[in-house]
Amino acid sequence: MSRFFAYHPDQGYVLPAYVQDVLGAEHLCFHVHQIVEALDVSQFEQAYGAEGRLAYPPRMMLKVWLYAFALGVTSTRRLEQRIREDLPLRYLAGCLQPDHKTLSEFLRRHRVAINGVFTQVLEMARAAGMAKLGHVAIDSSRIQANASRHKMVDREQAERDQRARDRRTVRRFQQKANAPEGDEGAGVSLSAEQQEKLAEQCAGAGGGLRRLPKARPWQVSTTDPDSRFLRTREGWVLGYTAELAVSDDHLIVATRVTQNASDNASLLPLVEEVERRCRERPGKVTADSGFFSGAAVRAMAERGIDGYVPDNNLKHEMQTGKRAQGIGCNAIRDRDHLGMREKLRSEAGRRMYRRRQAVVEPVFGILKEQRGMRKFHRRGLAAVNTEWMLLAIAYNLRQLVRR
Repeated sequence: MSRFFAYHPDQGYVLPAYVQDVLGAEHLCFHVHQIVEALDVSQFEQAYGAEGRLAYPPRMMLKVWLYAFALGVTSTRRLEQRIREDLPLRYLAGCLQPDHKTLSEFLRRHRVAINGVFTQVLEMARAAGMAKLGHVAIDSSRIQANASRHKMVDREQAERDQRARDRRTVRRFQQKANAPEGDEGAGVSLSAEQQEKLAEQCAGAGGGLRRLPKARPWQVSTTDPDSRFLRTREGWVLGYTAELAVSDDHLIVATRVTQNASDNASLLPLVEEVERRCRERPGKVTADSGFFSGAAVRAMAERGIDGYVPDNNLKHEMQTGKRAQGIGCNAIRDRDHLGMREKLRSEAGRRMYRRRQAVVEPVFGILKEQRGMRKFHRRGLAAVNTEWMLLAIAYNLRQLVRR
Protein backbone atom coordinates (compact mmCIF):
# COMPACT_ATOMS: atom_id res chain seq x y z
CA MET A 1 0.00 0.00 0.00
CA SER A 2 1.37 3.41 -1.00
CA ARG A 3 2.19 5.88 1.77
CA PHE A 4 1.14 8.84 -0.40
CA PHE A 5 -2.26 10.41 -1.09
CA ALA A 6 -3.88 9.44 -4.36
CA TYR A 7 -2.92 11.93 -7.06
CA HIS A 8 -4.71 12.02 -10.41
CA PRO A 9 -4.67 15.56 -11.87
CA ASP A 10 -6.71 14.56 -14.93
CA GLN A 11 -9.69 13.29 -13.00
CA GLY A 12 -12.95 15.27 -13.03
CA TYR A 13 -13.63 17.59 -10.11
CA VAL A 14 -16.89 18.94 -8.74
CA LEU A 15 -17.14 22.16 -6.78
CA PRO A 16 -18.12 21.68 -3.13
CA ALA A 17 -21.78 21.99 -2.23
CA TYR A 18 -20.87 24.83 0.13
CA VAL A 19 -17.96 27.08 -0.77
CA GLN A 20 -17.59 27.98 2.93
CA ASP A 21 -16.35 24.43 3.53
CA VAL A 22 -13.27 25.19 1.42
CA LEU A 23 -12.66 28.92 2.02
CA GLY A 24 -13.85 29.24 5.61
CA ALA A 25 -16.73 31.35 6.84
CA GLU A 26 -14.50 34.38 7.53
CA HIS A 27 -13.16 34.67 3.99
CA LEU A 28 -13.25 38.18 2.54
CA CYS A 29 -15.54 37.22 -0.34
CA PHE A 30 -18.38 36.37 2.07
CA HIS A 31 -18.05 39.75 3.79
CA VAL A 32 -18.13 41.52 0.42
CA HIS A 33 -21.22 39.50 -0.50
CA GLN A 34 -22.95 40.40 2.77
CA ILE A 35 -22.19 44.13 2.57
CA VAL A 36 -23.17 44.53 -1.09
CA GLU A 37 -26.42 42.67 -0.45
CA ALA A 38 -27.27 45.35 2.12
CA LEU A 39 -26.64 48.21 -0.33
CA ASP A 40 -29.28 50.04 -2.33
CA VAL A 41 -28.48 49.34 -5.99
CA SER A 42 -31.61 50.90 -7.48
CA GLN A 43 -29.49 53.59 -9.17
CA PHE A 44 -27.59 50.85 -11.00
CA GLU A 45 -30.78 49.06 -12.06
CA GLN A 46 -32.42 52.23 -13.41
CA ALA A 47 -29.72 52.47 -16.07
CA TYR A 48 -31.12 49.37 -17.83
CA GLY A 49 -34.19 49.44 -20.04
CA ALA A 50 -37.02 46.94 -20.07
CA GLU A 51 -36.13 45.72 -23.56
CA GLY A 52 -33.03 44.16 -25.03
CA ARG A 53 -30.98 41.16 -24.08
CA LEU A 54 -30.47 40.04 -20.50
CA ALA A 55 -27.85 41.97 -18.51
CA TYR A 56 -25.59 40.82 -15.71
CA PRO A 57 -27.01 41.65 -12.24
CA PRO A 58 -25.51 44.90 -10.92
CA ARG A 59 -25.00 43.40 -7.47
CA MET A 60 -22.92 40.62 -8.95
CA MET A 61 -20.79 43.00 -11.01
CA LEU A 62 -20.27 45.28 -8.01
CA LYS A 63 -19.21 42.37 -5.78
CA VAL A 64 -16.75 41.12 -8.36
CA TRP A 65 -15.17 44.54 -8.88
CA LEU A 66 -14.93 45.41 -5.17
CA TYR A 67 -13.36 42.06 -4.35
CA ALA A 68 -10.93 42.46 -7.26
CA PHE A 69 -9.85 45.94 -6.11
CA ALA A 70 -9.43 44.60 -2.58
CA LEU A 71 -6.87 42.18 -4.03
CA GLY A 72 -5.23 44.79 -6.26
CA VAL A 73 -6.67 43.38 -9.50
CA THR A 74 -7.68 46.37 -11.64
CA SER A 75 -7.23 45.04 -15.17
CA THR A 76 -10.42 43.89 -16.90
CA ARG A 77 -8.65 41.11 -18.79
CA ARG A 78 -7.00 39.80 -15.64
CA LEU A 79 -10.33 39.92 -13.84
CA GLU A 80 -12.05 38.03 -16.66
CA GLN A 81 -9.46 35.28 -16.28
CA ARG A 82 -9.65 35.25 -12.49
CA ILE A 83 -13.44 34.87 -12.56
CA ARG A 84 -12.97 31.61 -14.46
CA GLU A 85 -10.17 30.32 -12.24
CA ASP A 86 -10.56 31.64 -8.66
CA LEU A 87 -13.11 30.01 -6.37
CA PRO A 88 -13.98 33.22 -4.43
CA LEU A 89 -14.65 35.14 -7.65
CA ARG A 90 -16.60 32.22 -9.11
CA TYR A 91 -18.74 32.27 -5.97
CA LEU A 92 -19.35 36.03 -6.15
CA ALA A 93 -20.12 35.80 -9.87
CA GLY A 94 -22.56 32.94 -9.31
CA CYS A 95 -20.69 30.98 -12.01
CA LEU A 96 -21.51 33.71 -14.56
CA GLN A 97 -18.59 34.72 -16.77
CA PRO A 98 -18.71 38.35 -17.97
CA ASP A 99 -16.02 39.19 -20.49
CA HIS A 100 -13.55 42.06 -20.18
CA LYS A 101 -15.62 44.40 -22.35
CA THR A 102 -18.69 43.90 -20.14
CA LEU A 103 -16.60 44.48 -17.02
CA SER A 104 -15.16 47.70 -18.46
CA GLU A 105 -18.55 48.96 -19.66
CA PHE A 106 -20.00 48.47 -16.17
CA LEU A 107 -17.49 50.94 -14.72
CA ARG A 108 -18.01 53.45 -17.51
CA ARG A 109 -21.79 53.23 -17.32
CA HIS A 110 -22.21 53.48 -13.55
CA ARG A 111 -19.73 56.15 -12.48
CA VAL A 112 -22.31 58.16 -10.55
CA ALA A 113 -23.81 55.08 -8.88
CA ILE A 114 -20.35 53.86 -7.79
CA ASN A 115 -19.80 57.28 -6.24
CA GLY A 116 -22.98 56.71 -4.24
CA VAL A 117 -21.74 53.31 -3.03
CA PHE A 118 -18.84 55.07 -1.30
CA THR A 119 -21.34 57.14 0.70
CA GLN A 120 -23.45 54.08 1.57
CA VAL A 121 -20.43 52.19 2.89
CA LEU A 122 -19.48 55.24 4.97
CA GLU A 123 -22.99 55.32 6.42
CA MET A 124 -22.65 51.66 7.40
CA ALA A 125 -19.34 52.38 9.09
CA ARG A 126 -20.73 55.37 10.99
CA ALA A 127 -23.76 53.34 12.09
CA ALA A 128 -21.29 50.80 13.50
CA GLY A 129 -19.52 53.53 15.49
CA MET A 130 -16.61 53.98 13.06
CA ALA A 131 -15.43 56.88 10.88
CA LYS A 132 -15.69 59.37 13.72
CA LEU A 133 -14.86 62.91 12.69
CA GLY A 134 -13.15 64.15 15.83
CA HIS A 135 -9.95 64.27 13.81
CA VAL A 136 -9.55 64.05 10.03
CA ALA A 137 -6.13 63.95 8.36
CA ILE A 138 -5.70 65.12 4.76
CA ASP A 139 -2.96 64.32 2.28
CA SER A 140 -2.37 63.80 -1.44
CA SER A 141 -0.12 61.83 -3.75
CA ARG A 142 0.81 61.99 -7.42
CA ILE A 143 -0.27 58.86 -9.31
CA GLN A 144 1.17 58.13 -12.74
CA ALA A 145 -1.29 58.18 -15.63
CA ASN A 146 -1.66 55.53 -18.31
CA ALA A 147 0.09 57.80 -20.79
CA SER A 148 3.50 57.97 -22.40
CA ARG A 149 5.49 61.13 -21.88
CA HIS A 150 7.15 60.43 -25.23
CA LYS A 151 3.86 60.81 -27.12
CA MET A 152 3.40 64.53 -26.76
CA VAL A 153 2.23 66.83 -29.52
CA ASP A 154 1.80 70.55 -29.89
CA ARG A 155 -1.51 71.82 -28.62
CA GLU A 156 -2.41 73.34 -32.01
CA GLN A 157 -1.75 70.02 -33.74
CA ALA A 158 -3.88 68.17 -31.16
CA GLU A 159 -6.75 70.58 -31.71
CA ARG A 160 -6.49 70.18 -35.49
CA ASP A 161 -6.57 66.39 -35.11
CA GLN A 162 -9.59 66.67 -32.82
CA ARG A 163 -11.45 68.84 -35.34
CA ALA A 164 -10.65 66.31 -38.08
CA ARG A 165 -12.10 63.51 -35.95
CA ASP A 166 -15.21 65.61 -35.34
CA ARG A 167 -15.69 66.16 -39.06
CA ARG A 168 -15.36 62.43 -39.73
CA THR A 169 -17.93 61.68 -37.03
CA VAL A 170 -20.42 64.13 -38.52
CA ARG A 171 -19.78 62.79 -42.03
CA ARG A 172 -20.40 59.19 -40.97
CA PHE A 173 -23.67 60.21 -39.31
CA GLN A 174 -24.77 62.10 -42.42
CA GLN A 175 -23.99 59.15 -44.65
CA LYS A 176 -25.92 56.83 -42.39
CA ALA A 177 -28.90 59.19 -42.29
CA ASN A 178 -28.96 59.57 -46.07
CA ALA A 179 -28.46 55.87 -46.83
CA PRO A 180 -31.56 53.99 -48.10
CA GLU A 181 -33.24 51.57 -45.72
CA GLY A 182 -33.88 48.01 -46.84
CA ASP A 183 -37.66 48.03 -46.34
CA GLU A 184 -38.51 51.71 -46.07
CA GLY A 185 -37.06 53.27 -49.19
CA ALA A 186 -34.84 56.30 -48.87
CA GLY A 187 -33.66 57.43 -45.49
CA VAL A 188 -33.89 60.86 -43.90
CA SER A 189 -32.21 63.62 -45.90
CA LEU A 190 -30.54 66.47 -43.99
CA SER A 191 -30.58 69.99 -45.36
CA ALA A 192 -27.49 72.19 -45.31
CA GLU A 193 -28.87 74.13 -42.33
CA GLN A 194 -29.60 70.92 -40.41
CA GLN A 195 -26.12 69.60 -41.15
CA GLU A 196 -24.60 72.81 -39.81
CA LYS A 197 -26.65 72.58 -36.60
CA LEU A 198 -25.69 68.93 -36.23
CA ALA A 199 -22.01 69.83 -36.50
CA GLU A 200 -22.43 72.47 -33.78
CA GLN A 201 -24.17 69.97 -31.49
CA CYS A 202 -21.45 67.38 -32.02
CA ALA A 203 -18.81 69.99 -31.26
CA GLY A 204 -20.48 70.74 -27.91
CA ALA A 205 -21.13 67.12 -26.96
CA GLY A 206 -18.74 64.68 -25.30
CA GLY A 207 -17.72 63.20 -28.65
CA GLY A 208 -16.95 66.54 -30.24
CA LEU A 209 -14.23 69.12 -29.85
CA ARG A 210 -13.43 69.77 -26.23
CA ARG A 211 -10.95 72.03 -24.55
CA LEU A 212 -7.79 70.07 -23.99
CA PRO A 213 -6.39 70.56 -20.48
CA LYS A 214 -2.91 71.95 -20.20
CA ALA A 215 -0.12 69.51 -19.44
CA ARG A 216 2.57 71.93 -20.49
CA PRO A 217 1.68 75.28 -22.03
CA TRP A 218 2.47 74.07 -25.53
CA GLN A 219 1.98 70.28 -25.36
CA VAL A 220 -0.66 67.66 -24.60
CA SER A 221 -0.54 63.89 -24.39
CA THR A 222 -2.06 62.00 -27.30
CA THR A 223 -2.86 58.96 -25.14
CA ASP A 224 -4.47 60.77 -22.20
CA PRO A 225 -5.13 64.49 -22.81
CA ASP A 226 -6.49 64.90 -19.25
CA SER A 227 -3.19 63.96 -17.62
CA ARG A 228 -0.79 66.65 -16.42
CA PHE A 229 2.93 66.91 -15.84
CA LEU A 230 3.34 66.69 -12.06
CA ARG A 231 6.44 66.85 -9.95
CA THR A 232 7.25 63.85 -7.73
CA ARG A 233 10.27 62.70 -5.76
CA GLU A 234 11.30 60.65 -8.77
CA GLY A 235 10.99 63.63 -11.12
CA TRP A 236 8.32 64.87 -13.51
CA VAL A 237 5.63 62.36 -14.53
CA LEU A 238 2.39 62.47 -16.47
CA GLY A 239 -0.28 61.79 -13.90
CA TYR A 240 -3.03 62.93 -11.57
CA THR A 241 -3.23 64.12 -7.97
CA ALA A 242 -5.12 61.70 -5.71
CA GLU A 243 -6.40 63.22 -2.46
CA LEU A 244 -7.65 61.51 0.70
CA ALA A 245 -9.31 62.56 3.94
CA VAL A 246 -8.94 59.85 6.60
CA SER A 247 -10.60 59.59 10.00
CA ASP A 248 -8.65 58.80 13.16
CA ASP A 249 -9.66 55.12 12.93
CA HIS A 250 -8.13 54.86 9.42
CA LEU A 251 -11.31 55.01 7.34
CA ILE A 252 -11.40 57.06 4.15
CA VAL A 253 -14.14 59.65 4.59
CA ALA A 254 -13.55 61.66 1.40
CA THR A 255 -11.52 61.28 -1.76
CA ARG A 256 -11.11 62.76 -5.20
CA VAL A 257 -8.71 62.91 -8.14
CA THR A 258 -7.71 66.25 -9.65
CA GLN A 259 -5.32 67.71 -12.20
CA ASN A 260 -3.87 70.14 -9.65
CA ALA A 261 -0.12 70.56 -9.71
CA SER A 262 -0.18 71.89 -6.11
CA ASP A 263 -2.42 71.36 -3.07
CA ASN A 264 -2.95 74.98 -2.02
CA ALA A 265 -6.54 75.09 -3.30
CA SER A 266 -7.53 71.58 -2.16
CA LEU A 267 -7.94 71.89 1.61
CA LEU A 268 -11.36 73.54 1.76
CA PRO A 269 -12.92 71.42 -1.05
CA LEU A 270 -11.83 68.24 0.76
CA VAL A 271 -13.26 69.49 4.05
CA GLU A 272 -16.53 70.27 2.27
CA GLU A 273 -16.45 66.79 0.70
CA VAL A 274 -16.13 65.24 4.17
CA GLU A 275 -19.13 67.24 5.34
CA ARG A 276 -21.16 66.25 2.28
CA ARG A 277 -20.35 62.55 2.58
CA CYS A 278 -20.78 62.24 6.35
CA ARG A 279 -23.38 65.00 6.92
CA GLU A 280 -21.20 66.30 9.72
CA ARG A 281 -18.31 68.73 10.01
CA PRO A 282 -14.99 67.39 11.26
CA GLY A 283 -13.83 68.68 14.64
CA LYS A 284 -10.10 68.85 13.90
CA VAL A 285 -8.36 68.84 10.52
CA THR A 286 -4.64 68.27 9.99
CA ALA A 287 -2.75 68.68 6.72
CA ASP A 288 0.83 69.40 5.68
CA SER A 289 2.13 72.78 4.59
CA GLY A 290 1.34 72.09 0.93
CA PHE A 291 -2.36 72.54 1.71
CA PHE A 292 -1.93 75.86 3.49
CA SER A 293 -3.70 78.97 2.23
CA GLY A 294 -4.86 81.98 4.16
CA ALA A 295 -8.35 81.80 2.67
CA ALA A 296 -8.78 78.15 3.69
CA VAL A 297 -7.55 78.82 7.23
CA ARG A 298 -10.02 81.69 7.63
CA ALA A 299 -12.89 79.65 6.13
CA MET A 300 -12.28 76.75 8.53
CA ALA A 301 -12.13 79.14 11.49
CA GLU A 302 -15.47 80.65 10.45
CA ARG A 303 -17.00 77.16 10.35
CA GLY A 304 -15.70 76.28 13.80
CA ILE A 305 -13.20 73.69 12.54
CA ASP A 306 -9.97 73.42 14.52
CA GLY A 307 -7.26 73.33 11.85
CA TYR A 308 -3.61 72.32 12.13
CA VAL A 309 -2.00 73.36 8.85
CA PRO A 310 1.42 75.05 9.00
CA ASP A 311 2.67 77.46 6.39
CA ASN A 312 6.03 76.81 4.75
CA ASN A 313 7.95 79.12 7.09
CA LEU A 314 6.42 77.54 10.17
CA LYS A 315 7.16 74.05 8.83
CA HIS A 316 10.80 75.11 8.46
CA GLU A 317 10.72 76.37 12.05
CA MET A 318 9.26 73.07 13.29
CA GLN A 319 12.01 71.14 11.50
CA THR A 320 15.00 73.34 12.32
CA GLY A 321 13.98 75.32 15.42
CA LYS A 322 14.71 78.64 13.65
CA ARG A 323 11.83 81.02 14.31
CA ALA A 324 9.70 81.86 11.28
CA GLN A 325 9.46 85.38 9.94
CA GLY A 326 6.46 87.64 10.39
CA ILE A 327 3.49 87.48 8.04
CA GLY A 328 2.59 91.14 7.57
CA CYS A 329 0.89 94.01 9.32
CA ASN A 330 -2.80 93.38 8.57
CA ALA A 331 -3.81 92.08 12.02
CA ILE A 332 -7.45 91.51 11.09
CA ARG A 333 -6.71 89.57 7.90
CA ASP A 334 -3.84 87.58 9.46
CA ARG A 335 -5.44 86.93 12.85
CA ASP A 336 -6.31 83.32 12.01
CA HIS A 337 -2.88 82.80 10.47
CA LEU A 338 -1.17 84.09 13.61
CA GLY A 339 -3.43 81.92 15.74
CA MET A 340 -2.48 78.89 13.67
CA ARG A 341 1.21 79.58 14.24
CA GLU A 342 0.82 79.98 17.99
CA LYS A 343 -1.26 76.82 18.20
CA LEU A 344 1.31 74.74 16.31
CA ARG A 345 4.14 76.14 18.44
CA SER A 346 2.56 74.61 21.53
CA GLU A 347 3.34 71.05 22.58
CA ALA A 348 -0.31 69.98 22.22
CA GLY A 349 -0.48 71.49 18.73
CA ARG A 350 2.69 69.75 17.60
CA ARG A 351 1.41 66.46 19.01
CA MET A 352 -1.81 66.78 17.05
CA TYR A 353 0.07 67.68 13.87
CA ARG A 354 2.35 64.65 14.26
CA ARG A 355 -0.76 62.49 14.56
CA ARG A 356 -1.46 63.27 10.88
CA GLN A 357 1.43 61.10 9.75
CA ALA A 358 0.13 58.08 11.66
CA VAL A 359 -3.39 58.47 10.25
CA VAL A 360 -3.28 59.27 6.54
CA GLU A 361 0.17 58.24 5.33
CA PRO A 362 -0.27 54.50 6.15
CA VAL A 363 -3.42 54.50 4.02
CA PHE A 364 -1.48 55.76 1.01
CA GLY A 365 1.17 53.15 1.77
CA ILE A 366 -1.41 50.36 1.68
CA LEU A 367 -3.02 51.61 -1.53
CA LYS A 368 0.32 51.98 -3.29
CA GLU A 369 2.34 49.04 -1.99
CA GLN A 370 -0.27 46.37 -1.21
CA ARG A 371 -2.87 47.28 -3.85
CA GLY A 372 -0.35 48.33 -6.49
CA MET A 373 -1.90 51.73 -7.19
CA ARG A 374 1.21 53.49 -8.42
CA LYS A 375 -0.22 53.85 -11.90
CA PHE A 376 -3.78 54.20 -13.15
CA HIS A 377 -4.95 51.67 -15.72
CA ARG A 378 -7.70 53.85 -17.20
CA ARG A 379 -7.50 57.08 -19.16
CA GLY A 380 -9.36 60.32 -18.70
CA LEU A 381 -10.20 62.20 -15.52
CA ALA A 382 -13.68 60.66 -15.15
CA ALA A 383 -12.45 57.08 -15.58
CA VAL A 384 -9.51 57.65 -13.22
CA ASN A 385 -11.87 59.06 -10.58
CA THR A 386 -13.97 55.89 -10.79
CA GLU A 387 -10.88 53.70 -10.48
CA TRP A 388 -9.68 55.61 -7.41
CA MET A 389 -13.18 55.57 -5.90
CA LEU A 390 -13.45 51.78 -6.23
CA LEU A 391 -10.06 51.44 -4.57
CA ALA A 392 -11.25 53.61 -1.64
CA ILE A 393 -14.49 51.60 -1.27
CA ALA A 394 -12.57 48.30 -1.30
CA TYR A 395 -10.18 49.67 1.33
CA ASN A 396 -13.07 50.72 3.59
CA LEU A 397 -14.69 47.31 3.18
CA ARG A 398 -11.54 45.59 4.43
CA GLN A 399 -11.42 47.99 7.37
CA LEU A 400 -15.04 47.10 8.21
CA VAL A 401 -14.21 43.40 8.07
CA ARG A 402 -11.28 43.76 10.47
CA ARG A 403 -13.41 45.44 13.19
